[in-house]
Amino acid sequence: MALLVVFGFVAGAATALSPCVLPVLPVALSAGATGGRRRPLGIVAGLTLSFTFATVVLVYVIAAFGLPDDLLRNLAIGVLVAFGLALMTPPLAARVEARLSGLAGRAGIAGGRGDGFWSGVALGLSLGLLYAPCAGPILAGVITVSASQSFDAGRLAVALSYGLGSALALYVLMLGGRRVLTPLARRGAGLQVATGAVMVLVALAMLGNYDLRFQNAIAGDLPAFLVDPSKGLEDSASARAALADLREGGGIGSELGKAHPTVRRGGVELGDYGPAPEFVGTGRWFNTPGEKPLTLRGLRGRVVLVDFWTYSCINCIRTLPYLEAWDRRYRKDGLTIVGVHSPEFPFERDPGNVEEAIAREGIRYPVVQDNELGTWSAYGNQYWPAEYFVDARGHVRYVHFGEGEYGEKEKVIRALLADAGRPVGRAESGAKGIRPSAAVETPETYLGAARAERFTNPALSPGLHDFSAPGRLPPNEFAFHGRWRISLQSATAAGGSLRLRFGARRVYLVLGTVAGAREVRVFLDGRPIAAGQAGADVRGGTVTVRSQRLYELVNLPRVERHVLELRPEAGVQAYAFTFG
Repeated sequence: MALLVVFGFVAGAATALSPCVLPVLPVALSAGATGGRRRPLGIVAGLTLSFTFATVVLVYVIAAFGLPDDLLRNLAIGVLVAFGLALMTPPLAARVEARLSGLAGRAGIAGGRGDGFWSGVALGLSLGLLYAPCAGPILAGVITVSASQSFDAGRLAVALSYGLGSALALYVLMLGGRRVLTPLARRGAGLQVATGAVMVLVALAMLGNYDLRFQNAIAGDLPAFLVDPSKGLEDSASARAALADLREGGGIGSELGKAHPTVRRGGVELGDYGPAPEFVGTGRWFNTPGEKPLTLRGLRGRVVLVDFWTYSCINCIRTLPYLEAWDRRYRKDGLTIVGVHSPEFPFERDPGNVEEAIAREGIRYPVVQDNELGTWSAYGNQYWPAEYFVDARGHVRYVHFGEGEYGEKEKVIRALLADAGRPVGRAESGAKGIRPSAAVETPETYLGAARAERFTNPALSPGLHDFSAPGRLPPNEFAFHGRWRISLQSATAAGGSLRLRFGARRVYLVLGTVAGAREVRVFLDGRPIAAGQAGADVRGGTVTVRSQRLYELVNLPRVERHVLELRPEAGVQAYAFTFG
C-alpha cells in the first residue's frame, strides 16, 4: 500500500501535465493572477478534496448501482462542451459568469474574503469534480478493482496522494499565472473565445479517446501495474524484494534463483529456501473452525502446502482435483493445505463468489482471501497456480509454478511427512484430473482495454464502440463486431458479437452479467455448436450466464482449428479467454 501511495502521487503529478489539465488550466492560471496570495492554496485544498470524493465515492456508487464505467467521463465531456460553447458566445458567457460570481461571492462571505483562501477552496471543489473524470482513469482503475470491498484508510490514502500530486502540479502553474496573464489582460475577449474553443476541442478528443491513448503512451506500464498489482513495476526483482522486506516474515521470491544445498528424499530433491512467510494482509477464512485464521507458527510440526490460486483461472481449476486428493489422503498424516485466493478480477474479491466457488469445486481444505495481495507479495509470487511446500520446521523446501509434475509433488509431500516422523504407508492418493492438451496454438487473451491482445479491431480503448469485423480472421486472432462497451478489464455486449480463430481442444471464457441471467449463443464454423463439440457449460448451443466465473465453451476430441462465434445478449460481460 505504501508503494501505491507513492506511485499515486507521482502518477497524479504526471497526469496534471497531460492534456487532461487543459479544461482547468485557464481557471488555474486566472486564479494565480487574481485574488490574494492564499487563494491558490485554497484551490489546491479544494481540488484535492473534491477529486478524492469524485474518484472514490462516485466510483463506488457507480459500481454499486451497476451504472456504466464511463459515466463520469461522459458527464465531463458534456460539461466541457457546454462551458466551451458558452465561452465562445460572449453574451451567454456574461450571463454564466454573473451567476458564478454570485456563488463565489457567497463563498467569499463565508470565508471572510472573496479573493482569499476559502473562496479558493470553493473554486477548487468545483474544479476537482470536473477534473476527476478526465484525469482519473488510472486511479479509477485502482478504486474499481477494490469496489466490491469495504472502504478503508489505505484506499483513501491512495486517492488523496493522487489528488495531491495533481493539485501541487497545478499550484506551480497558478504561481506563474500572474506573469502569464498580465500581458494578455488587454486581449481578454479573444482569449475567452480561444479558451472556449480549446475546451470544445478537448471534449472532442476525449470523445475519440485520444486523451487516453496519449496517457497510455506516456505512462508505459504504470496503468497495468495499478490495475493489476501482479504486473508492471512489481515484476522487477528489486520491487519484489522491497515488498517482501516490508511484509512480516520476509519473502522468498529472490531466493528461488539462488543455489541452495539440496538433499534427496523419497526420490526427489529438496532445497531449503528459508522460513516461509506468514499469512499477512488476509481477509476471510473458509473451512477452518469458526472461520478463524491459521498461522504457520500454529501449524508448526505439520507439513504445509501453500497454494496460490484464483477461482476463474483454468490452470488453477485443473490443479484442484490433485490438491483435494492429497488433502483426503494425507491430512490425517500431518498435511495441511492452505489455498491462498489471490484475485485477478474485481468480482473475485467478493467473499460470496469465493464461497460459491469453494462449494462448486468441493474444496474441503482451508482457504483464505488475499484480496490485498499481502501474502502474495510476502512470497514474491507472480503466478497462478503456485505451490510452496513447507516442512514441519516452517521452512520452504520445494516450489512449483503452474500445472503438472503431480507425481513429483506427491513424492515431496510423502518425503516431508517422513522427515517429520509421520510415516504414510505405501498407498498413494490416486489423484487424477484434466491435464492441458499438447500442441495448443492459441495463447490466452484479455478482452479489457488494459491487456487486450491479438484483436483485429483498432486499438481498444474504454467507451462504447461500434466495431466492424473482417471477413476472414487470421489464425489466433480475435474480433469484436457490433456494439460493445469496453472497460479496462472487460467488454460488455450491447448488441454485438465476438469471433476468434483458434487452435485448441478446449476453449474457456470468463463471463459475468450486469444484472440477472443472460444467454450467449455459441457457433462453430458458422453453425450452432454440436453436442459433441460443446463444452460442459453449453446446453442446446447456448450458455446461460448466471454468475461471474469461468465457462467451458468448446470441448473437442483433439486439438483442432475452428472459428468460434459468440452472440451474447446485451449485458453479458466477457473478461478473458484461455485454451487447453
